Amino acid sequence: MQPTALPDRAIVTVSGQDAQDFLQALITTDLGQLEEGEAKPGALLTPQGKILFDFLVTRDGEAIRLEAGADQADGLLKRLTMYKLRLPITLTVTSPAAVSIRFEETPGGYRDSRFAEAGHAVYRIYGEDTGTTATDEYERLRVASGIAVAGSDYALQDAFPHDVLMDKNGALSFKKGCYVGQEVVSRMQHRGTARKRIVIVTADAALPATGTPLTVKDRPIGTLGTVIGRSALAIVRIDKAGQAMASGEAILAGDVSVTLALPAWTGLEFPAEADEASA
Repeated sequence: MQPTALPDRAIVTVSGQDAQDFLQALITTDLGQLEEGEAKPGALLTPQGKILFDFLVTRDGEAIRLEAGADQADGLLKRLTMYKLRLPITLTVTSPAAVSIRFEETPGGYRDSRFAEAGHAVYRIYGEDTGTTATDEYERLRVASGIAVAGSDYALQDAFPHDVLMDKNGALSFKKGCYVGQEVVSRMQHRGTARKRIVIVTADAALPATGTPLTVKDRPIGTLGTVIGRSALAIVRIDKAGQAMASGEAILAGDVSVTLALPAWTGLEFPAEADEASA
């Protein structure tokens, strides 16, 4: 696949001697486990445990870089500034930011750990936006890998991290201690109450548009997110989907019959009963 320039990206950089401690107490990612040359997913949550901002986290020397959608940049900067108080750190934003991706190891690149979980090599390059501006191949790989993004697949402040597999892709820490929303996501983890999950949707015909409900016997169980021809992502009630699959009931996107699959790299399965998926 060709090197690809990603549009509409922004970078918020947190620098200063207390940068890591500052973010460690706020975001879901365990920065103690963030390696050089790695781009790791993360989020800043609401106190109720829903995703307020999502981003990829990388080290930039002694600073920490948060790559997010350009539409999140101002809000993320404002929220971090609110938490900063008198700490000796500096917050800067670059929007739009030059970000491109390569599909093989590249000097100066950061391996996207979300794709690595799915067995694919994707490297993010900062400060460079060369390559094709056609992102179809990248989006196709993202859908096939079950990697959700805010805006296309879910609305910010509407989804829990478990809904979009953050508990499986390294974005959520259950060991590092407190951060905003940590109590809620830890409770979901330990009680196994995650009923909604990102699934990969496939069909024998072109799928309808993003936002189309997925239904069983006219009852909604989810909504299409990113659509690429006959494939898509969707957040669904996996207990309802599991019941339908076990009983042979049709699952429809509009009037198109579809098949649902949980991404293989997660180890999750659809429950046949009205309970949660298990790894």
